[in-house]
Amino acid sequence: MRFVLWGTYCDNALELRTPYREEHLSRLAELQQAGSLITLGPTETSSHVFGIFEAESQQQVETLVKSDVYWREGIWTAVEVHPWIQAF
Repeated sequence: MRFVLWGTYCDNALELRTPYREEHLSRLAELQQAGSLITLGPTETSSHVFGIFEAESQQQVETLVKSDVYWREGIWTAVEVHPWIQAF
């Protein structure tokens, strides 16, 4: 199944994420290589994050997201995961 993620970043996210960025990007590459992550990234203003995941359950995606260093360190301030039906 596919799932979409929509979330928000903290104020000054570009500055505050710096010490965690390498760990974050490395983990995203691992998830993508494993087939769990289709895409993920910020909006142009870095106020929101959007992603598409492939997983067996919504709980699996929520666990992946909440184990990310950006969540643990408060760079992402809120996230929502929803099952997604790809029309095209």
